[in-house]
Amino acid sequence: MSMDPPGTGSTVRRIMLGASLRRLREEKGLAREAAGFHIRASESKISRMELGRVGFKTRDVEDLLTLYGVLDDAERRGLLEMVREANTPGWWHKFGDLLPNWFTTYVGLEESADVIRTYEVQFVPGLLQTSAYARTVMRLGYPDAPEAEIDRRVHMRMQRQDRLTKRNGPRLWAVIDEAALRRPIGGKEIMREQLQHLLEVATLPNITLQVMPFRFGMHAAEGGAFSILRFPESDLSDVVYVEQLWGALYLDKREDVDPYLTAMEQLCVESTTPGGTAEILGDLLREI
Repeated sequence: MSMDPPGTGSTVRRIMLGASLRRLREEKGLAREAAGFHIRASESKISRMELGRVGFKTRDVEDLLTLYGVLDDAERRGLLEMVREANTPGWWHKFGDLLPNWFTTYVGLEESADVIRTYEVQFVPGLLQTSAYARTVMRLGYPDAPEAEIDRRVHMRMQRQDRLTKRNGPRLWAVIDEAALRRPIGGKEIMREQLQHLLEVATLPNITLQVMPFRFGMHAAEGGAFSILRFPESDLSDVVYVEQLWGALYLDKREDVDPYLTAMEQLCVESTTPGGTAEILGDLLREI
C-alpha cells in the first residue's frame, strides 16, 4: 500500500475506523457500490474510507452504521467517537508548513506505534539525535532556510523524541550502520556529544541499540534504510516506511512487509550485542 497523505487527524484512528467499517460491511454481505449509493457517494470513496485514506463525516458514518445494522447505542457511540478522534489534528500539524505530506503521514504513524524498528545508514536515527546534531542535518538539507525555520524543524524533531521517555512509551529497536557513526557531522564536539548521548539512551529499558559493524561486509539490508512500525491494535498490520529523496513508500501488505521483517531479524542477529554496541561507541569516542 502507498498511503495517501492525510490532511489532519490521527492516521491510525482513521485506519482503525476504516477497518471496522469494512468488517461491518462484509459481515452484512454488501458490496462497496451499495454502501456508496446509501451515502450518496461513489464506490471509490467507500474504498478510500475503508483504507483510512480520507477524513470521515459523522453523518456518513451514522448512515453506514444504520445500513450495516449497528443499532446498539454503546457500539455506535464508540465508533462515532473514533470519527472525532480521527478528525482531531495531532500536535505535529502545527508544523504542517514545514513538512511534506508524505512525512506527515509517517509522524502520525510513529506517534501511535508501540514498537518502532529502524535501520539507518546515513545518519543517526532522528529519534536518537541530539539537538546540535539535528541542527547540522537540517542545515544540510535546507541550506537556504532562515534560522527561525531551522529552529522549528529541530524543535519538532526533539518533540518526536518525547514519547520515548514517557510512561508506556514505545519500544525503539535501532540498528545503525557503523558508517553513520563514523561520518563527521558538524565537527568533533557535536559528534562527541552525539555518541555520548547514544551511550546514555542505550541504557533505557525501552531502547535497544545495535551497530552493524564494517567487519560483517555485506548484509541483509544492502538496499538501504527502512523502518517497521507495529501498533497495539491487533487488527492493524505492521507498516514499513522507506524514505526516498522526494517521497516515501508505506507498505502494509503481508507479502511486502515480510521481506523487511526478515531483513531486520537478520540485521539484529549480525549486529553488535548491547555490550558490543557500548564498546564500539566507546572506541569511537576515544578516536575523536
